[in-house]
Amino acid sequence: MSASNKKKLRREQEAAKMTEKQLAAQQEAKKTKLMTAAFVVVMAAILVVAAVVGVSQTISSHGIMEKNTTAVTVGSHKISNAQLNYFYMDAINKFYSQYGSYASLFGLDTTKALDEQIVDEATGKTWADDFLDSAKENAKSIYAMADAAKAAGYTLPEAEADAIASELETLDLYGAMYGYGDGEQYLKAIYGTAASIKGYQEYRELSALASSYYNHYTETLTYEDADLRAKEAENFGAFSSYSFNSYYMSTSKFLTGGTTDADGNTTYSEEETAASEAAVKAAAESLLSAAPKSVEEFDAAIAALSVNEGTTAASTAYTDTLYTNANTLYADWLASADRKAGDMAIFPSESTATNTDGTETTTLSGYYVVFFNGSTDNSFALKNVRHILITPEHSHEEGETHEDGETYSEEELSAAKATAEEILKGWQSGEATEEAFAQLANEKSADGDGTTGGLYENVYPGQMVDSFEQWCYDASRKAGDTGIVESTYGYHIMYFVGDSDVTYRDYQIENALRDADVQTWYDATVGTVEIVDGDTKYINTSLVLSNG
Repeated sequence: MSASNKKKLRREQEAAKMTEKQLAAQQEAKKTKLMTAAFVVVMAAILVVAAVVGVSQTISSHGIMEKNTTAVTVGSHKISNAQLNYFYMDAINKFYSQYGSYASLFGLDTTKALDEQIVDEATGKTWADDFLDSAKENAKSIYAMADAAKAAGYTLPEAEADAIASELETLDLYGAMYGYGDGEQYLKAIYGTAASIKGYQEYRELSALASSYYNHYTETLTYEDADLRAKEAENFGAFSSYSFNSYYMSTSKFLTGGTTDADGNTTYSEEETAASEAAVKAAAESLLSAAPKSVEEFDAAIAALSVNEGTTAASTAYTDTLYTNANTLYADWLASADRKAGDMAIFPSESTATNTDGTETTTLSGYYVVFFNGSTDNSFALKNVRHILITPEHSHEEGETHEDGETYSEEELSAAKATAEEILKGWQSGEATEEAFAQLANEKSADGDGTTGGLYENVYPGQMVDSFEQWCYDASRKAGDTGIVESTYGYHIMYFVGDSDVTYRDYQIENALRDADVQTWYDATVGTVEIVDGDTKYINTSLVLSNG
């Protein structure tokens, strides 16, 4: 997908709020963020998505030509159309599962054939071409990393191999659920006539080996304090958090004149556009010249702008965020060593569009006006805690079903709370030790796999649901404290283990070092592998994702 198409989607996402199972998934995703989509394929999710979007391959000829024609060569591996089609369909499924109903914002019409829609006007690349390119890159990554694993003598852990075997055992179930004779027929409907249980198993095991080895390598990297301090010295402010208020003024708000056609579309001349850009710049500079001493004065200056006369003027937006999450237009300004409370600055925001001839046009979108409040260096200790999650149980009536995420009744919540209170009381009347709490977590928690004792180590701000995090970071919290916290997941019976010996600052620095080192290793392992195109005529590029 071209950069210009990617810019069409602007979706604000909340920081993840996770249970232990979700945290584990996020950590795995973070470890593999440099890898390609197929590294984190989940069998059940793919099958469900494929069924939902109505993907269906034509079943004919038993797939003989698909199996015997080389679609692409990666290093020493000749990959057939049948093998590449697993990567191709999973690239499509990943895109659809991520964006679904937002696909049209990227210019994709799911009711039309992929090879009939252009994704990049400058090159003439179709959506089918784009997904096929992704498939080839995914194949390159996986084969290269799997080769590296084998060369290092690394094998897929037994638990991961067992997980794949369990996934494959569900194929017949999914086949029956969606009206196919068995699991293999279902695979053929999704991945083409040449798909088979054996072929898909090989694909899954290869992908899992590549991903597992990548994670294994990442986990072997360790750093000394001297390494952290050297990284910190490169940019001290990069690991701090910043508090500020900002106001964005769009150039469009200052447009006047214009010509409206019969369909109600208004266009502006170059002179009118230039006038609006000059006006928004003048307005931003006037806020800076007003030199407000507080956020309240800043808001008052905004309300006094002539462009806001007779309107309910928007006030400033308060933000408290890490340097890495701050708007790149002004992140370095925030992190400047001489920055102090009350400082203000304006920052132009520009947008770039790619023209049909491949050239780019840059226009002024507006200005950010930023008022600095303060910063923290994040040198506080992270927290270690155990918990037992008690989830409410739905009272099922005959014929009644409940979906994940459904709101629980007061009765169901009360029952769950009573269970949590009973468990905590029982622990308090017994040994009341951390070891006893961990055993209870293994036995009774709805979270985790029953082996970790409900332990979270190095809990950092923004990681957990608010109530959970607030309990952990309560200033009065001390080792051995217990309590019950309610969240959207149910009731958490809490046990505070104590402060970690890792600070939030050092946690960030170590992650930055690891990310950079893993990227260098990955580039050296995968980037040098040669990929040569073959004949992909048996890939279904005329696929239609939805019946409308």
